[in-house]
Amino acid sequence: MEGLLTQFTPTPSKLVSALHEHLTPVDRSNQPHDDRNLIFDGPEDVLSVLHSQPDLQSLTKCLKWLRSNITGLNEFDIRLPGAEAAKIINVLVNDIIPSYWHVWIGSESHSYNRQRKLLLRCLTSIAGIGALVTRLRSLNPETGEAQATIKTRLEQAPTAQLTDDLVNFLEALLERDNVVDNIWTTIYINPVISIRKELLWKELASLLAGGRLLSAVAEAQDRHRSTDPIDKQSSWLGSGQFYSAWLGRNILFMIIHGEDNFTRKHKDAARLLSKALTLGYTDQVVKGVLSSVIAGENQHLEKLRVSLYNLASHEQKNVLYTVIRLITERDCSITEKSGFVGGVAALIEVLVTEKTHLHEALVDWLTGNYTNGFSIGIHSRRAVLAALSSHLDLVKTALQKLLHDFGDKLYIKHTPMMQQEGNTQTLLLVTGHVFISDPDYVRSLVRASVYINAISNRLAASSPRSQFFGMAVGSAVSNLVDPPDKRMCFNMEGTSKDEMIKYQQLTEIYDSVGSLEELKMTAPQMGAKLPKIMTKGFQKVIGTTSKAPSATASKILSIQELSDDSTSEDDSLLVYDRVDFDEEEEEEEDEDPTLVQRNKSTAPVYIRDLIAGLNDTNNYDRQRLALLASPTLIRRKVHFGTEVSSHLEALATALVGLSDKYAMDNFQSLRLQGMIAVLVASPLKMGQWFSTTCFHGEYSLSQRLSILTTLSLGAREIAGYAAEDATLTGATLEPLFPSQKLPGKYHSIYAHDSVAPVTALASQLERTLIAPMAASAADTLAGPAALRVRTFSSRMAVDAKRKKPLANALATVVADGFFFPLARLWSLQPRVRGPHNPFTHPALLSHFLKTLALILHAAGPSAPALPALTAEFFALLLSLRTAALAAPPVLEALLFGLLTLLELNAQRQQALAEDCARELLETQTWVEGVFERIGGGSAEGERARGLAAGVLVRVRECVEKWEAVIRGDVGGFM
Repeated sequence: MEGLLTQFTPTPSKLVSALHEHLTPVDRSNQPHDDRNLIFDGPEDVLSVLHSQPDLQSLTKCLKWLRSNITGLNEFDIRLPGAEAAKIINVLVNDIIPSYWHVWIGSESHSYNRQRKLLLRCLTSIAGIGALVTRLRSLNPETGEAQATIKTRLEQAPTAQLTDDLVNFLEALLERDNVVDNIWTTIYINPVISIRKELLWKELASLLAGGRLLSAVAEAQDRHRSTDPIDKQSSWLGSGQFYSAWLGRNILFMIIHGEDNFTRKHKDAARLLSKALTLGYTDQVVKGVLSSVIAGENQHLEKLRVSLYNLASHEQKNVLYTVIRLITERDCSITEKSGFVGGVAALIEVLVTEKTHLHEALVDWLTGNYTNGFSIGIHSRRAVLAALSSHLDLVKTALQKLLHDFGDKLYIKHTPMMQQEGNTQTLLLVTGHVFISDPDYVRSLVRASVYINAISNRLAASSPRSQFFGMAVGSAVSNLVDPPDKRMCFNMEGTSKDEMIKYQQLTEIYDSVGSLEELKMTAPQMGAKLPKIMTKGFQKVIGTTSKAPSATASKILSIQELSDDSTSEDDSLLVYDRVDFDEEEEEEEDEDPTLVQRNKSTAPVYIRDLIAGLNDTNNYDRQRLALLASPTLIRRKVHFGTEVSSHLEALATALVGLSDKYAMDNFQSLRLQGMIAVLVASPLKMGQWFSTTCFHGEYSLSQRLSILTTLSLGAREIAGYAAEDATLTGATLEPLFPSQKLPGKYHSIYAHDSVAPVTALASQLERTLIAPMAASAADTLAGPAALRVRTFSSRMAVDAKRKKPLANALATVVADGFFFPLARLWSLQPRVRGPHNPFTHPALLSHFLKTLALILHAAGPSAPALPALTAEFFALLLSLRTAALAAPPVLEALLFGLLTLLELNAQRQQALAEDCARELLETQTWVEGVFERIGGGSAEGERARGLAAGVLVRVRECVEKWEAVIRGDVGGFM
């Protein structure tokens, strides 16, 4: 036995050695990592995984590692500026958000909610928000750029989806009122970036308060409304009013959470407020910052006051005037309450304490020199006057200015009466205040020339209203300074007398400064809500857990005192909602791990995962999720690098060969949508691929029919008919009202039309082509044109209904990508397949002819290759005359093709007569025989006769008009 066994020593052969020399290392950077062995030694490892299109588990580990660094467990912090942090943020914004965010916001899974929160926390920084805004701006086309080009139209849909995802992400990121405070804390607590703190805060102020974020979102929304004005919800980030209110609340949060010794945070908050006032929404910003003060709360009033003093002088005046206007623009039932004026005066006095320029600003406001304070209301003027009552010299100055304006002739003649009325009321109020404090000053002023001239000019005015104001001031002041027997009196009757009495009573009003408690008792509830215009995705983000804010509203932080029985150590502390992105994650970690399903199928986010899911015939959930995600994912990724373009053929092969193994709902519709998305992604390349696959592939009859349907519907979508064909492909299925639905199983049988999309389109197009001819025939039989009644429409109504012309993207690729490959491959089938040619089947042949006709119609009469297409299609149709007579479906399709062909060439009949003279005469003769042979009575016969009549009308128009050209051309060949 030993001799039968010999020792074997493996030695490399020359062939193997030669092959090894030609082997090249494979780059596995784009291959998915095994998440079970992921260990991160630094940000470089995280960046490598993020670049490799990670799956959900790998991405979660990356985000957890980045989050652990934020909490201080490692040295690297993604929120701090740096080269590695910028690279990671760039990948998260440009790769991860477009791939995963739309999946996360479309699901209510707790695990998805945890991953959303991890991603949000990683991008809560200046660099993160800046990267999101930059990416959003890059999706906006330049101003004035033509939008009707082929490329822009094909890119609109994926760009719109990506824009929605970015806006949804920004909404979720900035929803809370402590975002700015968290970013400030990150900047100033970390000592690594102490030198660049000032520059970073300026960048954040420019980003949020400078309008960069607001303008980017608003521009994106405006572009969406211009391209598709239907069913476009707005975002609160693009609304100046709601965005400014949110920014004001964030500034308030910074101020009240600053130290009591007025540290750097208050100065930075004032700088941010100064920048926010330039947005153009001053009322909303001030209302957000001073919401607690306007509501009567005073525990943080000192912090707010000191922060406002860090503003420039003109900005302090602007804020002061806005506060007065906001606090007095309330319901009359509130302003009439006792103590309201005193409470407002107390607030104004606190805000202007120790600031001379603010006291002077109140005088300007009271006299109407800086802003039109007269139009606000008398209660606000009473409050301002009460706040100035301790500064008698300023009140006297206001009295002199008011009296000067009251008697000025130009003022009386040209100033609106509303402003003169306010001037008169304020003059009487101020006069009463001064008289109580210094009666002698008022008596001396009454005897001065300025007062006498003012009353004289008023009484001499041409306007009765101006005269009335002069009489009201004269009598009211006379009642103050003159004895009863010498008082000025005017005989008034009716309503004028009652109004005179009201004006005289103004000098008797004397308001004193009250307390903020009085303002609190008269103030309404200051709670407000976020707008209900948030996008659907954002509602899902914040509405997935019970602890999150409501999906339709989010309360503004309201400052309220704690009750006496509170367990807090300090009654001045406020209660705020817990702000923790990891709260849901902690709850998930406490769950029983034995109950968690680890192998649950998830929707694909990458093309490679989509292909694998479509080919996985043994996993129903995975294949169903892949089929559902295929149309949207392909369209999203079309212009997102080369991920789609490098896998187009693999995607098309998987979709074409997919069988309904599990009897899924809407299987054919979803499969068709995916195939159309692949075709639209690269029309020229995939049009040729689908044409070749239809004839050379080993597929069933139904699969070949689906390929032809894909070519026809895809061509129409490229040409701009996607909205019209959406119901045929199942892209938009509007839900029916319950009373319109059949019960139970009958709905699934009878709810949807069983007509194929191509057949439905052909029938619709038949009616469109035949309707003008029928109308023309009816007009001919109606009698002379002079006896007809016409309805004329205005030019504006006609222009409103007229569609704007768009460039036909199909016209340039229809010949080489669709029509010629189909027609020429079909002509080769008799020689290749012989008598077993499946394309002679009536169902397939009629479908094929309708597909060619629909493609040709979608290309339109402006297609550059229309003459060549016409000659090719004419020859193909006439070659099938014998087969059409034996099969009614083929006959109907052939007549439809002829009608479409003649309709497209209606504007070039001379060229058609010159190039296709013999074909026109043969068509006329053959169709006349068909029309006589077809009998009526059946639906198919009536449709065929209608199509034959339409073809005859078009052919005879051309033949009769260009008879000489046609007969000369034909005679030359005889």
